[in-house]
Amino acid sequence: MGFGEWHGIWTIIILVLFLAIVGWSFFSRRAKKQFDEAANSIFEEDKASSVKESDKPESKKDE
Repeated sequence: MGFGEWHGIWTIIILVLFLAIVGWSFFSRRAKKQFDEAANSIFEEDKASSVKESDKPESKKDE
C-alpha cells in the first residue's frame, strides 16, 4: 500500500468520525439537554452578577 492509499483510508476514517460526532450532537436527547443547559448558563451568570451589583450601595463620587 502506497502513501496515496493510506491517505485515502485516513480521510475516510476522519470523515466517519466527524459524521458520528455530528450525529451524536444532533440526535442524542441527553446531549441536547446538556447542550441547552450549557447554552443558557451564560444568561444565568449574567442575572446573578447583575443582582449582586444592584445590591451594592452606590458610591458618592458624584457628590
